[in-house]
Amino acid sequence: MKQTLLILTACLATHASAWQIGDFVLSQARPAGIGAVQPAADGKYYYQISDNERNIDRIDYNSGTSVKPMLRTDELTGITVDSWDGYEVSGDEQRILLWTKSEDIYRYSFTADYYVLDRRTNRLTKVSESGGEEIATLSPDGNRVAYVKANNAYVLDLNTGSTTQLTRDGEKNKVIYGVPDWVYQEEFGMLNSFAWSPDSRTLAFIRWDESQVPMYSMTMYEGACNANSDYALYPGSFDYKYPVAGERNSVVNVVTADVATGATRTLQREFDYIPHLAFARNDALMVMTLNRTQNDLHIYRVNPADLSMADIYHDTSDTWIDSELARSVTYTDRFLVIPSERSGYSQLYQYGLDGQGLMRQLTTGEEPVTAYYGHDAKRGQFFYQCTAGPLCRVVRSVDAQGRVRDVESRTGTNRAAFSSDFSYYIHTFSSATTPPQYRIVRTRDGRQVRSLETNEDYASRYLAPDVPRREFVTCQSDGYTLNGYLIKPADFDPTKRYPVIMSQYSGPGSQQVLNSWKMDWETWFAMQGYIVACFDGRGTGARGKAFESVTYQNLGHYETIDQVAAARHMASQPWVDADHIGIWGWSYGGYMTLMALTQPDHPFAAGVSIAPVTSWRFYDTIYAERFMRTPQENAIGYEQSAPLNRVENMKGDLLIMFGSADDNVHIINAMQFIAKLHDQKSQFEMMVYPNMNHSINGCGVREPLYQHVLNFFDRKLKDKQ
Repeated sequence: MKQTLLILTACLATHASAWQIGDFVLSQARPAGIGAVQPAADGKYYYQISDNERNIDRIDYNSGTSVKPMLRTDELTGITVDSWDGYEVSGDEQRILLWTKSEDIYRYSFTADYYVLDRRTNRLTKVSESGGEEIATLSPDGNRVAYVKANNAYVLDLNTGSTTQLTRDGEKNKVIYGVPDWVYQEEFGMLNSFAWSPDSRTLAFIRWDESQVPMYSMTMYEGACNANSDYALYPGSFDYKYPVAGERNSVVNVVTADVATGATRTLQREFDYIPHLAFARNDALMVMTLNRTQNDLHIYRVNPADLSMADIYHDTSDTWIDSELARSVTYTDRFLVIPSERSGYSQLYQYGLDGQGLMRQLTTGEEPVTAYYGHDAKRGQFFYQCTAGPLCRVVRSVDAQGRVRDVESRTGTNRAAFSSDFSYYIHTFSSATTPPQYRIVRTRDGRQVRSLETNEDYASRYLAPDVPRREFVTCQSDGYTLNGYLIKPADFDPTKRYPVIMSQYSGPGSQQVLNSWKMDWETWFAMQGYIVACFDGRGTGARGKAFESVTYQNLGHYETIDQVAAARHMASQPWVDADHIGIWGWSYGGYMTLMALTQPDHPFAAGVSIAPVTSWRFYDTIYAERFMRTPQENAIGYEQSAPLNRVENMKGDLLIMFGSADDNVHIINAMQFIAKLHDQKSQFEMMVYPNMNHSINGCGVREPLYQHVLNFFDRKLKDKQ
């Protein structure tokens, strides 16, 4: 589930000299954080779940005092709960939606047992007797809960206890209501399409008809961790709908329901994609649509009473529209605010809801907006985060007269989480030399109210002289300056020559080189005598649309040129062993590892590719077609961008690793590449993780995974020196 702030676990740390790889992989050397925070409606308080996940406190922004605890689980009767997985508080604070016993479906979706606590009576109501609901969502007035069960939408009236079934034709792998299909969850980040009108009278949601989407089947084994004895002698399967590039997507429609009567209506218009659905504060339904090519975006204002539509916003692009940016749109009762890259850099625009079109461009310049925090109507200010040079992030505001003010601008990465009325914000700051710090600040004058966490003890231990540090560097490639960082051994000696591990992800819009705190396996590898180098090549984010979209319809080409150039730059340094440079990556980074090792005359001695795409023909429609269009439109691009079609150029030692139950990058990617390696009589190493998904996580597998990567590089980059 997504929360306002990421929960970071504070663990006891040992001195650097006693560190093991597990300290980095298993979070034992991470800084302390604060529990996830949700602002209360009045702007004076916020909610925070306790460390044991059993209680919810209501905390005063100004004093830090816990006032009128929202929930004390030990005081509830008739239920035994070890911990709550999440919660949602109604606007009037009289009811709390809680869930427990979450069970994953895909990477981000889950079923759970949902309950509603009425604080006035201390009565706990189970949303459905048998449990196992999805995306349960409170109405704004707190009187109803919408939820999905067995692919159908329901509404529970908390005052009467009656349940209304809104849809009846939902069926697994055929029709889904409310809960997005797999590809929407993975590539649009949409986990819940329920949208309540502000007056709580109307519920809107999306219907996905995936009956014509091709089925994908993954083989499942008994396994040893969380073993499934049903598959002890004969493997089982996990079957779901997965549209690969060029194949059919789900047919999507918007449905509205009058919750008083249960009557539903369907908007009689089909769209390729509906990446966002929400109500404005004036009870108008706002429907965002994208064409399949993902370069033509509309926002329609829909009247829930008669489903009449008005097109109030339109944006186009020669390449693609960043749907993640577009989905950060917010609506008031009079206007919307949305980021667009139409100027070449992501900036904020204000549009009227009543057909008046563009009211004003709120931000300008060549520093892309990276987050929009909202509008303080009382003071007429819009708050946002933007770059200050690609490596840094600042928080700013712009007022009705266009005056821009720095809210938080320390050199590094600044973030803000505002109270509901924008009177306060929680400021998070970190840099390459400063572990995360959290404090509450009063917005009107920028004065610190109180500190939440400074990580002073952590800093005193892990900023010691014998701990490797990141340093930022640049290199040249094809006429471009690339940003990068190095991590050298703490006892670095410029008269020696070191092996290098190139770390990269390289995917469109991503960014690895950022002035924020990071200490993980890379630090450990540097402690083992490597120089770790990372460079963001063309296609990565925070440098404007032109830099990012140069890879359009030609994924992998320019990114590979840039990684090779970065490796040659490293090889030219007097303290680098030019014959012992490795490269590694996961997912898109795994894809790039294979592209690099199959690039003619590359300088890499070895590479580790984890969960790689080997042909975009195997990958899903939304992601692959966003950057490549369909295979039917761009056959040459798909052909040239596939490592699968470059195996004859393979040079260097390879370790390929993947989970057998990866629902994102399917096992076919690795298997087809391996088959071609066999055909070429090439030698390589492989590690398979049975029943593991794309993250290859859980059951303590991460520590041996990274140890295996290190052992491989030790054999290929050190033992051969």
